[in-house]
Amino acid sequence: MYSLEQVKYDDQVILTTEQLAEFYGTTTQSIAQNFKNNEEKFEEKKHYYLLKGAQLKEFKSQFENFELPINKFASQLYLWTKRGASRHAKMLGTDRAWDVYDELEENYFNPKTQQRLPQSPTEMLKLAVASTLETADKVEKLTTRMDDLEQNASIDPGEYNYLSKRISSEVQNYITAHHLNLNNKQRAQLYKDINRGVKEVTGVKTRSQLRKKDFDTVDRYLMDWVPSSATLMIIEKIGDEAKGQERLF
Repeated sequence: MYSLEQVKYDDQVILTTEQLAEFYGTTTQSIAQNFKNNEEKFEEKKHYYLLKGAQLKEFKSQFENFELPINKFASQLYLWTKRGASRHAKMLGTDRAWDVYDELEENYFNPKTQQRLPQSPTEMLKLAVASTLETADKVEKLTTRMDDLEQNASIDPGEYNYLSKRISSEVQNYITAHHLNLNNKQRAQLYKDINRGVKEVTGVKTRSQLRKKDFDTVDRYLMDWVPSSATLMIIEKIGDEAKGQERLF
């Protein structure tokens, strides 16, 4: 919108009061009055510079070839920094002031630097290598992210059913291998034991929370599963209680 050549003072990009008034659609008197009414909110060398005497003369001489709206008879001159321009936009509070400030911030105060084109075959090669490495890095990060998303996805119904059948099969295999004659309460203890192990090795609270990354872990656990000593003692105790009840009758 505004094609301005940057003007700097004390290594800060600045605008004059006349420029602010023109861009924000107001008058220099309004800019000056807002500053006067809120002077305590402005800090010199942070929000503005006030040039007088020799400083003003030197500034006029330095930028006499710039199209700066400066009254050559003025005895003082306010120069507004990026923060000062922002503060004036805030005090004016109009849509135009904010819209213009956004454009000034992007195109004047913080212009995008134009990338320097390579000047030699060596520079072209360096640029190509840098671009290739940057692309490879992005692809690697994207691949890692996709792998993470896939591994953290819930297991599909087929995998869930497979693990459920494996659990039932391992419990039944243990009962058969040890020639156990168990009632429902005793069987429940074996299922409780094996399911507790599944949750411990995967860190989930219920089997429905299992992720794809957990599938192989659970599969290996089931291959080596045997009930704990505590579970076997509970099963034996339940059996003894059942026999005691039978003797009562």
